[in-house]
Amino acid sequence: MSLLSHWLRSQGFAVAFSEWNSSPLVRETTRRGKKKEMFTPTTFSLIHATDFADRMERYIVPLMKAGAIVCADRYAYTAFARDVARGVSRRWVRNLYRFATRPNLSFYFRVPLDVAVGRILGGRDAIKYYEAGMDLGLSRDVEESFRIFQGRILDEYEAMAHEVGFHIIDATLSIEKQQQRMREIVIRELGESLKNGVLRIAPGEAHAAETATSIL
Repeated sequence: MSLLSHWLRSQGFAVAFSEWNSSPLVRETTRRGKKKEMFTPTTFSLIHATDFADRMERYIVPLMKAGAIVCADRYAYTAFARDVARGVSRRWVRNLYRFATRPNLSFYFRVPLDVAVGRILGGRDAIKYYEAGMDLGLSRDVEESFRIFQGRILDEYEAMAHEVGFHIIDATLSIEKQQQRMREIVIRELGESLKNGVLRIAPGEAHAAETATSIL
């Protein structure tokens, strides 16, 4: 999503980027709760919903109204998958996020579980407690718990793929090929909107606009 954002900016569009779990309103509370392993599945769901609601109200919606493209690294569907994998009711989670604006495009990067596990383990020293689903008592072994929990999450994504209308990207392909596919979909699906309904940046204003976006 970051690469897509940079590409859209290079085409002269005003682009904003938003990441999951990044609201300053609850960032410190989330950090402390994770550190002390205090969250239940329901409170974990609620804290992420609060984060998302704050970003939606203060950042995402205002920028969309201004005519910018907002690229979100994970969206409400992340909660649909993770919270349900933790045992929270599907209906309850969807109702919790009913305020979320439906995005024009949603990408699902599909990757086999073994590949996902290999990438995580190859990129860091340890798997995080909640990331591994250790709070659920799936296994005493962190890696095994991670496999079980991530398998549940993948099942949820697959189950909602048709409902949501994901554009599915084969995440085992090279980064270059994945980007090419994403750009083709963006141009095909949003072509007219990009021409007529999106704020463009004058060449001399590009640096200033990108700086302002990073501050927001």
